[in-house]
Amino acid sequence: MGDTSSPAGGAVGPGPLAGVRVVELAGIGPGPFAAMLLGDLGADVVRVDRPEPSPLGTDPAYDLTNRNKRSVLVDLKAPEGPGLVLDLVERADLLIEGYRPGVAERLGVGPEACLARNPALVYGRMTGWGQQGPRAATAGHDLGYAAVAGVLGLVAAPGGADAPPGIPANLLGDYAGGSLYLVVGLLAGLHHARATGAGQVVDAAIVDGAAHLGSMLWGLLAAGHWQDRRGVNLLDGGAPFYAIYPAADGGHLAVGALEPRFYAEFARLLELGPDAPGQYDLARWPELRALIAARFASRTRAEWETVFAGSDACVEPVLTMRQAACEEHLLARGTYVEVDGVTQPAPAPRFSATPGALRRPPARPGADTAEVARDWAVPSLGSGAVDTEPFDSAAEQGE
Repeated sequence: MGDTSSPAGGAVGPGPLAGVRVVELAGIGPGPFAAMLLGDLGADVVRVDRPEPSPLGTDPAYDLTNRNKRSVLVDLKAPEGPGLVLDLVERADLLIEGYRPGVAERLGVGPEACLARNPALVYGRMTGWGQQGPRAATAGHDLGYAAVAGVLGLVAAPGGADAPPGIPANLLGDYAGGSLYLVVGLLAGLHHARATGAGQVVDAAIVDGAAHLGSMLWGLLAAGHWQDRRGVNLLDGGAPFYAIYPAADGGHLAVGALEPRFYAEFARLLELGPDAPGQYDLARWPELRALIAARFASRTRAEWETVFAGSDACVEPVLTMRQAACEEHLLARGTYVEVDGVTQPAPAPRFSATPGALRRPPARPGADTAEVARDWAVPSLGSGAVDTEPFDSAAEQGE
């Protein structure tokens, strides 16, 4: 990769997960992202790719979820395919697979076969619905998992409480409820395995993780401080001081002035005036919202950025992806980096002694077979026959 400097400005190190070996059975969505995160933190991730092209059709050079990995080609449907994967498993600490329940077992690389070869292995299963339950065998995608988990319904959109929910890309389900929970489970399992020598299976279902993200709100609901509908609560756009407003030029400002002292600063800088409704005068919230909207509509986003700069009013511009990559604070922190002409998020979180780094560009399928065979002492890699049967991602993946 062109620039392997630490995004935090320190020296490049091996990362906190140096020495951890990960086998990733190629899939799409949250599994690859979880493996990328482990790779960003220094793990040696070997992605087992199928011989046919990715079902997404993306040029591998731009598939950033495959950075910091190496790739080998194995045809799991060929007679020798499962054995090659098990040879890697024998030398691994963690495994990630994202097939529908039962597919890995039919391919000969399910938990029983893998743990028989390596009893200390932590076997991570990434699916939408989980390994059991009435929906487990059915297809799905991020949007549906978040919908059933009860979290998509929290996302307000223009049109008020009765409008359809907003769609937060696939960040809420796939990556927040899926990838991050899988990584937590894998690392917790690794801690246990290193203490006891016993591996285990981690069943990471997007629907479970997405539901778990709502823990605080479930407490508020039980306490009577949250209504079970969107767009009417303190944190879902119901409060006029926790909302998004358009400026005169069509840009938007995000307001999060929750605490009274921050709201007072917000009201002062926005020049709401002494006759404005009180912050928690709920009966006058529609009036307060209209007043705030009118004030924001009187200037451009850039003008309001200047007004609120350096204050504790909790007002920030709503930026596009490209705008975020050029934002002053994020530039100073190195939150986004450009490597080989591709802008991308830097590894996160940050470590003072063992920083993560962008060590390798996105892996090209099969490009590292010989290198992995040498480093992992699996000389038989690369001998599998080419699979001529197309890969049915809808039938075999958890997504």
